[in-house]
Amino acid sequence: MFADSISKYEIEALYRTTPTPLHNYPKKAMEVHHHPEVEKKGFKEYVLEGLMIFLAVLMGFIAENIRESITEHNRAKEYAETMVADLKADTANLNIYLTYYTFATNQTDTLMQLLSASEIKNITGGKLYWYGGAGVAKAAFVPNDATFQQMKSSGSLRFFKKTIAREVATYDQLCRRSIRDQEADQLLWADLRSIKGQIFEFQYNKEGNDMITYSHPDKRNYVKIAAFCKQNLPLLTYDKAIFNQYLELTRARFLSYKVIEGKKILKSATKLIADIKKEYHIEE
Repeated sequence: MFADSISKYEIEALYRTTPTPLHNYPKKAMEVHHHPEVEKKGFKEYVLEGLMIFLAVLMGFIAENIRESITEHNRAKEYAETMVADLKADTANLNIYLTYYTFATNQTDTLMQLLSASEIKNITGGKLYWYGGAGVAKAAFVPNDATFQQMKSSGSLRFFKKTIAREVATYDQLCRRSIRDQEADQLLWADLRSIKGQIFEFQYNKEGNDMITYSHPDKRNYVKIAAFCKQNLPLLTYDKAIFNQYLELTRARFLSYKVIEGKKILKSATKLIADIKKEYHIEE
């Protein structure tokens, strides 16, 4: 009865909207992904590749070391040139320093010999002024160490060859010791100046000092000096105790030791200049 109420057209439409069974769909071929064939390497090939990588890294390391070595050598030469200039200035100052203290040492030695051989009043006043004034001789040696201090603070001393670096360190130690001795001498010098003022009169001291050219002893006017020493110049005191105190303080300053130490520094500086110039081919 249901079929009779539906037209054939409706029945056909009904069939047209019914889903197609799965088994009626056309079958589609499945895609298959194939892995590429990898060529297997032998043990020797792996070793060769590893060796090539190692050599590349090694060559890069060597090249970098060579570059750094060249850079350090160039920097070392720059420092060497400025240090040689500093050392030359030091040697010039040291020659004046040594001439001054050699003269002072000889003067004070002569004064001590005079006072040991005769009474104070029996010695010509001019001689006492001439030989006695050098007891307060005072000179300073301050090294030109700007290059050394810069290298030391920046760690650049490692740029120098080890033997040169050791020489630089030795020279610096000698200079530091000299500076400490000069500082320690300051109090003795001040006391000595005070005692000298009790013995020698200023105007004759000045006259004697004006005849002294410490840096050029050969240029002194020896005729004028001899005439000065013959004068019977008065002293402020002839008290032997005060003279003795003056001589003891003069001895305590160890003027001859300053000469010995100054010569050591000069020798060290001279050798260091020669060695640096030879090592880094520095021309005058």
